[in-house]
Amino acid sequence: MGCCVSTSSRGGGGKKRTKRTFSDHVSAFQHTSSIPNRIFANGKSRSSCIFTQQGRKGINQDAMIVWEDFMSEDVTFCGVFDGHGPHGHLVARKVRDTLPLKLFSFLDSYESKKNQSSTSICCNGDPGLEEADREEEKPELLWREAFLKSYKAMDKELKSHPNLDCFCSGSTAVTIVKQGSNLFMGSIGDSRAIMASKDVNDSLVAIQLTVDLKPDLPREAERIKRCKGRVFALQDEPEVPRVWLPFDDAPGLAMARAFGDFCLKEYGVISIPEVSHRILTENDKFIVLASDGIWDVLSNEQVIETVSSAPTRSSAARILVDLAAREWKTKYPTSKMDDCAVVCLFLDGKMDAESDNEDHGFSSATLQSNAGESDDGQNPEPYLQRNFTVRSSEETNDARKREQNDVVLEGKEETVIAVTEDQNWSGLEGVTRVNSLVQLPRFSEEQPRT
Repeated sequence: MGCCVSTSSRGGGGKKRTKRTFSDHVSAFQHTSSIPNRIFANGKSRSSCIFTQQGRKGINQDAMIVWEDFMSEDVTFCGVFDGHGPHGHLVARKVRDTLPLKLFSFLDSYESKKNQSSTSICCNGDPGLEEADREEEKPELLWREAFLKSYKAMDKELKSHPNLDCFCSGSTAVTIVKQGSNLFMGSIGDSRAIMASKDVNDSLVAIQLTVDLKPDLPREAERIKRCKGRVFALQDEPEVPRVWLPFDDAPGLAMARAFGDFCLKEYGVISIPEVSHRILTENDKFIVLASDGIWDVLSNEQVIETVSSAPTRSSAARILVDLAAREWKTKYPTSKMDDCAVVCLFLDGKMDAESDNEDHGFSSATLQSNAGESDDGQNPEPYLQRNFTVRSSEETNDARKREQNDVVLEGKEETVIAVTEDQNWSGLEGVTRVNSLVQLPRFSEEQPRT
């Protein structure tokens, strides 16, 4: 018989280091309004900079987050979320604040089970079982399951919110977790992540990390049509394929996967993320996550060149958004510029030595702890927590007056299988120059949903 040795303490007679568990983290987040090393407004952190700018369609519906020391010191979570529909800004911010906690919840549950299993194995003294347990603990499999379950739990929570109407509102999501040299990615919709890496000639090249999940992607279109949804583009924008109800020319969603949009969930639009894993090397320099307001007017190569040539790392995201704004005016002078949101994560973990926050209008790297703060500088929006899809304007207006509630973490969720798509399909040709939703569904008794 014997007992297990904690991996958090190291030999050599040094001072014993106490490892903070997942439960400690989750408990702290539920009872404090301040979360360390988490930024979601224009600014910079130890290894990243983020910036968003409102377009010309109304309130900024983009949201973003960088969360360093996510779980442990060597883990960073990044995400960009592009809302659409009447309440898209609320959906995007809700996902921004809640989805990371869903990941925490899953990992906390996994860690508890693993500890219980390890205790049982050590007490039984069976090395064969211990070896089998280690074999199952492959990081890529764990994170894949975490992304799948967390995305499913997030959509489920949106559907059950009593005050947030997600029937014709929703959000994209592109999220990454950097854990040491491992990069884990999960995404839905047409927000995108790319990486700058040096080739054999020591030149920076753009590597697209995620797929733009547009409705005309063959497997996406096949699924939607199989579920009786329709995919076609309007005559005045033939380059923008959209998803339509089987019995009405609405709502015209310009993406095949999204959080929310429950009017289309029965007709092929899903929230199952595309999940992938990559091992980082010393040639990989930085990662850029952005909403489609950037990708509609800039190529991957332009984005990499702009970020790499920025005078300071902390100004890279803002400079990229400024370039996109100019390109919108040049390429589409009669169209309304879309909202833009950018996260630049530098993989060497370094930022500028000097502080140029004030020069560029950045906030400091201190926490933005007010969960109801508006990213676009407009009046603060409420932060809604528990979900149910409704279509009552009265209840929606009441919800706008409510303050933030504590996040209730979900328990177990059924595992789902992600659809593997052609990774080389970028969707760059699909330029969205109007709202992601053309119009709201017009339901009547003469037009059943089935």
